[in-house]
Amino acid sequence: MKRIVLLLIALISLVSVAAVACGSEDESSETVPDTAAASPTGAPAADTTQSAATTQQQTESTPAPATTKDQQTTSAATSPATAKVDEQPEVEERSGGVLRRLWSDPPTLDPHLSSDTTSAGVVVEIYSGLVALNTDLQLVPDIADRWEISEDGMTYTFHIRDNARFQNGKPITASDFKWSLERAASPDTASPVADTYLGDIIGANDVLEGKTTDLAGVRVIDDRTLRIEIDAPKAYFLAKLTYPTAYVLDRENVEAGGNWTDAPNGSGPFRLAEYRVGERIVLERNENFYLEPPHLDSVIMNLAGGQSMAMYENDEIDITGVGLFELERVLDPAEPLNKELVIAPPSFTVFYIGFNATEPPFDDQKFRQALTHAVDKDLIANEVLSELVTPAYGVLPPGFPGYNVDLAGLEYDPDLARQLLSESKYADAETRPRIVVTVPGTGGSIGLDMEVVIEMWRQELEVEVEIQQVEWATYLQDLNGNKFQAFGGSGWQADYPDPQDFLDILFHTDSKQNHTSYSNPELDAILEKARTEPDVERRVELYHQAEDLIIQDAPMLPLWYTGEQYILIKGHIEDYRLTPMTIPKLRHVKHSGWRHTPRPESNQKRQRP
Repeated sequence: MKRIVLLLIALISLVSVAAVACGSEDESSETVPDTAAASPTGAPAADTTQSAATTQQQTESTPAPATTKDQQTTSAATSPATAKVDEQPEVEERSGGVLRRLWSDPPTLDPHLSSDTTSAGVVVEIYSGLVALNTDLQLVPDIADRWEISEDGMTYTFHIRDNARFQNGKPITASDFKWSLERAASPDTASPVADTYLGDIIGANDVLEGKTTDLAGVRVIDDRTLRIEIDAPKAYFLAKLTYPTAYVLDRENVEAGGNWTDAPNGSGPFRLAEYRVGERIVLERNENFYLEPPHLDSVIMNLAGGQSMAMYENDEIDITGVGLFELERVLDPAEPLNKELVIAPPSFTVFYIGFNATEPPFDDQKFRQALTHAVDKDLIANEVLSELVTPAYGVLPPGFPGYNVDLAGLEYDPDLARQLLSESKYADAETRPRIVVTVPGTGGSIGLDMEVVIEMWRQELEVEVEIQQVEWATYLQDLNGNKFQAFGGSGWQADYPDPQDFLDILFHTDSKQNHTSYSNPELDAILEKARTEPDVERRVELYHQAEDLIIQDAPMLPLWYTGEQYILIKGHIEDYRLTPMTIPKLRHVKHSGWRHTPRPESNQKRQRP
């Protein structure tokens, strides 16, 4: 998913939080990041013609080639951390109970508008699409139980499950998907991400530009069969359909008038039962779910805020991150909370400061490089942030397909930084344009890391910077409109495990998610070739070249990758899996204090992928 991620690192509680397509915006830093998880190894999710995907092991950090009917692969992944702390004796399968967690008000509950982790963490549980990523980050059937891919890799034929229904029991048809995809691409919807995730479909640009309402590359064969044609064979296309922009909506529900997202007729495992802005969101089990319905009765998301560690100890929530001041206590084996401690490996996220390459002084490469070389990230990570983050010198996170261990980033070098500044067009502080860095917020702390970075610029280069804080939804809107001179306090989280999701989406000249307005014809040519390159090793080489160009040009200052994070999960919560990306997963969670309640026969026989 487009994963811009909110980073609010408080002085006394230094745990990163995700907030754009896979987490939550204003969660306190003690709140568990929804996306902390084991890093999968191997190829990204790729195409399959089977209803149950077979797995072909590939080399770590190697993206899959475009696949055809004769080339069937999926991702190979290690299992994410699972929130089951103590071994439990085998008992009858349990069903029921409530999962309680701290969250923030989502900017939108319209899946076609979702571009942030706060929204997506709710959206992926209410709605669904043709395919999905499971908790092992493997591409699996969802509403479509199988599909075929043409020999040239450009035509996908999906077969919709016979029992696929919206939450009110209405059958889901191929026509619903065609209308939904056309609605997502319509200029009237004004989706900030439709071009990014649907632009490969033939005719998508004509719909996006308002020339037609008919998405030519999407054809309804019959009620249960949908055909999608794309402009070239692309290894990552099927994985793009796991993003909420491609989710199905009930046309009657959307066109009924009013704010339809207040009472959405979704297709996902949970239905929206209640949403009180600033108070809570309540999700209830969808008994009409076409796969196995959730074990939980409901999920309650507390939107009122608070100190999550105190709320956890007061039994108000079931999961929380552990702040720096509480870490020593929780790590003590004699502490009762230690039995509920889970160490979550890093998420697929990079936090960074973005420079608008068309706005002075950031239109000067040497000025951008000077700022980058002036930041001692190792010092900040180790001494200020207590090793809770890993310094980032590239774009792709460790363990992600295409990650380059040999990438030479722009490391801390204050002498070189001063030299580059002196060689730039903006060496003279008297004539240098005013610099404003915009971050999410409403007047509180801008984050300890950002404060230290700004101080380093001041001390090493005598470059003064002003900070502007804006509310999260406004921040997203202006970010998508490329209105910032520079921006921070956010990052990008993977939507699907392929390097294209970072390098192409964030830095190709024509990408709608190119928030830095960066343009490099040489880079564009490499990225365009990588899109359709069938050879795995060659494709990796192309992405390595692309990442090196980006880092040397410095349209962004990579700051951190998430490190291991300490999380507390109540002992009665089982199978809460901590994944590196936002995916639908809450239907697998169990509450051990509740016994199995028989479901109707039709529900008992439903299968999960």
